[in-house]
Amino acid sequence: MDLGSLAIYIVLGFIAQLIDGALGMAYGLISTSALLAAGAPPAIASASVHAAEMVTTGLAAGSHVWNKNVDWSVFKRLLPAGIVGGVIGAYLLTDLPETPVKIFVVVYLAAMALLILWRLFRQRQRRRRAGRLIPIGVAGGFLDALGGGGWGPMVTSTLIAQGDEPRSSIGSVSASEFFVTLAISITFITQLDLANYGHIVLGLIIGGAIAAPFAGFLARVLPQKLLTGIVAVVVIALAIYNFTQLGLNFGS
Repeated sequence: MDLGSLAIYIVLGFIAQLIDGALGMAYGLISTSALLAAGAPPAIASASVHAAEMVTTGLAAGSHVWNKNVDWSVFKRLLPAGIVGGVIGAYLLTDLPETPVKIFVVVYLAAMALLILWRLFRQRQRRRRAGRLIPIGVAGGFLDALGGGGWGPMVTSTLIAQGDEPRSSIGSVSASEFFVTLAISITFITQLDLANYGHIVLGLIIGGAIAAPFAGFLARVLPQKLLTGIVAVVVIALAIYNFTQLGLNFGS
């Protein structure tokens, strides 16, 4: 095993999980983007990240439960919907054209960022409609499997844009993410051979495991308004990154 490359994946896993645990998003997108840039096939990149997330999301979920960040009514609705969407996305990953899906994600992220900023400046909360959680969960799980990341940006940003409290949204999404990731990973394992990518998974697990215990604490102690603003900035950054990638792909 190349210790140098293992160290790189440990650092990548640490940074990605620290951001994801505190904000409820970005672990998959950061890790998958790095693996794709390193030349890993999309299905292998997504499968490797989800295999690592079986450990890191479990630790992050425990941290959020310990810090009382989880709204269990939200958790119970998101969980089954996310699992269904995730399993479908994992099965279809190798068959669906990437460009239409990426365009949809980019447009959606941009819209969510604007909505989050709008609600931040309005400083007004409104109650969510429970029925909306199911389609949000299905879409989040589907995009997460398809792109190696998407559960947090899709679900967390949507809940906060609807006016939910950032702390409980982040905690609930992170807690349910473990089970969604488990379902996606099992689906990938039945279809792909990850034997040659074990060092990637191991590095992501070690780095993520070190960072995960801090996740719930950061979400609990950071001011809610600051968390909302940070989420908006992260979502905007992801949208800009995706716009850039799409432009490069069309230009090539």
